[in-house]
Amino acid sequence: MEERIRSLAEEALRYLGAARADRETHRMAEETAELLTKKLRPQYTWRAFRLQREAGGFLMLEAGIVLGGTLAERMLADCETAVLLTCTLGAAFDRMLQEWQARDMARAAVLDACGSAFTETGCDEAGQEIASRFAGQFLTDRFSPGYGDLPLTLQGEILRALDATRRLGVTANESCLLIPCKSVTAVIGLSDRMQPARIRGCGLCGMKENCKYRKKGETCGV
Repeated sequence: MEERIRSLAEEALRYLGAARADRETHRMAEETAELLTKKLRPQYTWRAFRLQREAGGFLMLEAGIVLGGTLAERMLADCETAVLLTCTLGAAFDRMLQEWQARDMARAAVLDACGSAFTETGCDEAGQEIASRFAGQFLTDRFSPGYGDLPLTLQGEILRALDATRRLGVTANESCLLIPCKSVTAVIGLSDRMQPARIRGCGLCGMKENCKYRKKGETCGV
């Protein structure tokens, strides 16, 4: 547990661009990560869909969703099946964050970053579960609407395909942003062949024009 908390804290500091922060900031991050893991747990749902290659991209047959663009082509070229995933910390995190923002914005910023790291941990756990359910299959990197040229408008379609609003309470607003705030949708391809790590570098990231790391001449490491 201590290692998990330390890992979450370090990831949160990386999100904040404060990986080289002083001891007090590290202590604050670890305390926040510990509190968060005691109060909340990431919740997720996923489902596998058959893929059919079409002129416009890959049709997820049972979902009726078309994954088009160069990123989907690159990620799913060897796949006949793909998984849709939604993971969230739920509305309880949003309430917790609002309470902290009213009292201490600095600590709230650390909590927000810890929430992002914790959500990614939930996605990793889902990935492990998927791998165990599809023994003998190889998983691609996880990729989400907003990365590369995969449109953000797919958020709502993924939620509908997974019944994620009813199951997890996750919705998408008019700007296609997910609510609660620490929620993620993603696609993972399944292949008979080992898949290389492809989600690497700024070129594929949909946030590259507004990235706080790039503005400082750094990268997030992904």
